[in-house]
Amino acid sequence: MPAITVVFALVSALLVFMIAAGSVGREAHRLDAVAPRAVYLPDEAVDFVCDRLPEESQARLTPAEVEQLLRFHMQWLHAQGLQPDKVVDRKQGIDDTVVVTEDTLTAYLLGESDRNNLDLLDDVDAVHVVEAHLAYFEAIGAVGPQAPLDDVI
Repeated sequence: MPAITVVFALVSALLVFMIAAGSVGREAHRLDAVAPRAVYLPDEAVDFVCDRLPEESQARLTPAEVEQLLRFHMQWLHAQGLQPDKVVDRKQGIDDTVVVTEDTLTAYLLGESDRNNLDLLDDVDAVHVVEAHLAYFEAIGAVGPQAPLDDVI
């Protein structure tokens, strides 16, 4: 009788292990197929950007102005299709190559600043905000691969 109990215990343990391994394997495969979650926190982004601005830009820009510039940037990304509305557990679905250059983005921020009566005392502040914001995207893992130079030119 004890031999049958040992056999049932071994078979049960083997079945539990196979079920657990199958579940873990399935979830690992599912998570590998979806885009990693890069969580953008607006307050964290403002703090990150403000901390990385040169002292001259920090003296000229308030955190509220930095937040407004970051909001313009996020609106531009949404218009380019890079910030979709629903991204949770969604496979990568970018069909067209979108190249984001600092020059284009800086020009957009300067234009939006003028349209929204956001007075930038020096245009170089927009350049510094763009550089710091892109560094934030890289820090949270929201940046794709760099484009080859011939795609940018």
